[in-house]
Amino acid sequence: MTDNARRGLPAPPPLGAAALPPGTFAGQVVLVTGGGTGLGKAIAAEFARLGAGLVIAGRRAEPLGAARAELAAVPGAGRVAAAVCDIRDPERVAEVFDAAEAALGPPDVLVNNAAANFPCPAEDLSPNAWRAVVDTTLTGTWFTTREFARRHLAAGTPGSIVNIGASYAWTGGPGFAHSAASKAGVKNLVETLAVEWGPYGIQINGLVPGLVPHPDMSADIRGGLERAAPGDRDDRQPALRVGAPRELGWAATFLASPYARFVTGHTLVVDGANWQRRSLVQPGVVPVREQLGRPPFSP
Repeated sequence: MTDNARRGLPAPPPLGAAALPPGTFAGQVVLVTGGGTGLGKAIAAEFARLGAGLVIAGRRAEPLGAARAELAAVPGAGRVAAAVCDIRDPERVAEVFDAAEAALGPPDVLVNNAAANFPCPAEDLSPNAWRAVVDTTLTGTWFTTREFARRHLAAGTPGSIVNIGASYAWTGGPGFAHSAASKAGVKNLVETLAVEWGPYGIQINGLVPGLVPHPDMSADIRGGLERAAPGDRDDRQPALRVGAPRELGWAATFLASPYARFVTGHTLVVDGANWQRRSLVQPGVVPVREQLGRPPFSP
């Protein structure tokens, strides 16, 4: 192998390693929406490893129960509670905050991970399909964010919010008009609310994952990965590898930690520079309908 051979970015430290000092979140309560599966659970695990008490919220009781047991077994974890919640319902959101406060204390950190998404040509999106994604990803995020902030403003206490975003908030997302528009709104909330609430000690940041395979991936993403050989999949990333869930967890815990108190209104992209990739000669354009195997549009 020559010195300039392609190696990609090094692998991360092993699962269980901590990026922050032990006990960084001891005595604090972290609420993670969509925390029962996938990347939300991985993020919650890193907060648990640093001593946080956890409240994980989601729409399905069964995965929440399994995740609660798994997270409670993480070395260093505080108490773990779970709450079934549809974040599109502001009254239910308020009830979850009440229950969290009664069980563990008021949340010090909110991670807005819950979202909805599926691929679809824009012209095929029904009003209900549009609302299903926008109401969860943008409006639901707003409801949880507002509830968190109002409680801290009333109490005069600081707090930290981390919104999970997507790189197509900047670039647009063909095939995902509903999700891209929602995530652009989520990114704008980060930038707007950082200014509004900074004077009161509330910081808010965004966190964008790249391709981070995990067992709970949606069927469309899983299918694409299964069709690609591992080497082909890695070669599509400038890092020459995909991400590990713990890498997103380390970034989230940093943004919410005392070591990032002067970081607010920022969106951190953890994707090995994949979203900034460009080709000297652009590949041919394949319309979204063809990429998804859809027949020609018919009203």
